[in-house]
Amino acid sequence: MFGRKAGAVDIPLSSILNLTEEQIENSKIELNATQGKGGPPFIDHWLDCSEDERRTGARRVTSYWGWYGKKRNFRVGQHVFSFIQLCRGKVMLDEWLFVSAARVVSIPENQQADVDVLERFAPLFGRMIINLHKGQAFGRYCFDLKKHLGTATVKEVLPTLYSGETFHGYDDVHLSYAKLDRIFKREIMPSYHDALESVTGVYCLTDTKTGKLYIGSATGEGGVAARWGSYLDTKHGGNKGLRDLYEREGEEYFRKYFKFTLLEYFGMSYDPQKVLERERWWKDCLDTREHGYNDN
Repeated sequence: MFGRKAGAVDIPLSSILNLTEEQIENSKIELNATQGKGGPPFIDHWLDCSEDERRTGARRVTSYWGWYGKKRNFRVGQHVFSFIQLCRGKVMLDEWLFVSAARVVSIPENQQADVDVLERFAPLFGRMIINLHKGQAFGRYCFDLKKHLGTATVKEVLPTLYSGETFHGYDDVHLSYAKLDRIFKREIMPSYHDALESVTGVYCLTDTKTGKLYIGSATGEGGVAARWGSYLDTKHGGNKGLRDLYEREGEEYFRKYFKFTLLEYFGMSYDPQKVLERERWWKDCLDTREHGYNDN
């Protein structure tokens, strides 16, 4: 496995791709950061794809969007090397996961390009992470490969498919419903479930469509994980306001719009009454009885 260690020499991406000068001139690199301007990290989309799609670099795992305004991003016959930006909590990193490489077959107007995946790079899909600083070109995601090939270096090649960021601390727990669901199914980020199972605490559920909040607490066996698991099972966790919302809007609403944030955390032996006091304080502070989903 490639990796960066103290005193180690960076491995140039060019030496791993091993392209001829002619191939480099005829290649593009796409750097997928978010799903649309201000949207969720693109890595969440990649993690939502099936393992087979991620492993084979299928077209759905990346954008391969053929257009930038009225201009084409690619030409037929070009090679495109596709990367997705990694993040730690809300912080976007100068680290990019290699997810696909393909030859452009056709470019339908205002659609994804039709491509043939370059099978010789498939062993690195979802495993190779590079260091690359995109710079200030926020409006663009597709560049000539030669622009970045000379500065991009390989950070590591994972032994298995990337499964999501690891747990970086309780202060950074802020998860979409869909991501939390996959964590609890043990499909991604395995350290997260274990961490949430080890603490009690006060949390916030955010309805990102309306801005309404719900404040709750976890004090029993299984900690925050047990309580959040009940929302995944029932959507409402027994709360009247959330139950009414579920009956009106259905399960897909929660999957699409709800986010889970840990506000405060305590050890499993911490006094449950003090946790409940902190829950009441947050409800008062954020006025979630009057303007949110709390009913008591």
